[in-house]
Amino acid sequence: MFLEKDTNSKTRSGWIEVICGSMFSGKTEELIRRLNRARIAKQRVEIFKPHIDKRYSEEDVVSHDSKAIQSIPVESASQILFYANDMEVIGIDEAQFFDDELASVCDQLANSGVRVIIAGLDMDFQGKPFGPLPALMATAEYVTKVHAICMRCGNLANYSHRIIANEKLVMLGETESYEPLCRKCFNEARKQKG
Repeated sequence: MFLEKDTNSKTRSGWIEVICGSMFSGKTEELIRRLNRARIAKQRVEIFKPHIDKRYSEEDVVSHDSKAIQSIPVESASQILFYANDMEVIGIDEAQFFDDELASVCDQLANSGVRVIIAGLDMDFQGKPFGPLPALMATAEYVTKVHAICMRCGNLANYSHRIIANEKLVMLGETESYEPLCRKCFNEARKQKG
């Protein structure tokens, strides 16, 4: 589309890495760690986030433990291609909020020799696959599932349980709105809501 072929593409191979899990599991922190390592290696890096995510910053990607990295907010996945020229590593945070075109954009980037690192929720608050993450996980070379700690029993948590009454699929929030739960506690909490 708008992505130019890198002159080193014959020697440089691209790929897709997905970091997924529940809220409060360290997805963004791991994304920032990987991108910072690429910058230390003097690679050309750019990071993107959906324009709707303004929880901590209008522009920066910020983890729950306040680690931050400058990013470009975009309204659609296809906009990433406008900014991706000459980049060696592309980071994408909160991938679940992007449109379904994100998987094809990431494929296009990887096919042109770019390392693409994506972080996002793999399930919504109802425990269902979320947005473009299932397609991204299917086409990625590397998938890392990170876990939080269940707020009710202390086991590994992989569900993001919404604790306030709101049935909208997309609802930005923090600890006032969500808690990480294990499978058993999540199923019990969903039964209690009826």
